[in-house]
Amino acid sequence: MVMKLNLDCNACCRKARKILLSMKEIETHMIEKQHCRISVCGRFRPSDVAIKLRKKMNRRVEILDIQEFDGSEAANEEPRPPGDG
Repeated sequence: MVMKLNLDCNACCRKARKILLSMKEIETHMIEKQHCRISVCGRFRPSDVAIKLRKKMNRRVEILDIQEFDGSEAANEEPRPPGDG
C-alpha cells in the first residue's frame, strides 16, 4: 500500500517510522521524504494503518495505491530448466 503524507522535516519521518514499527502487522516499510510517500507491506487493513497514522501524526493521509497479494502467485511460478520451451 502506498500513502501520501506531508513529511516536511526529519522529525516527522522519525515519528512516522516509530508508528509503523509499533504495528505488528506491517512487515516492511519505506519512507520517501522527497515525494512525501510511505509504502508499507504486510497483512493489515489499509484503512487501519491510515487511520492510526492520521491520529498519531495529526496530518491528512491519502491512500494512493493498494495491491493485494494472496501468496499463491509466487508458489505457482517455478523456474523452468533452460531449453524447456
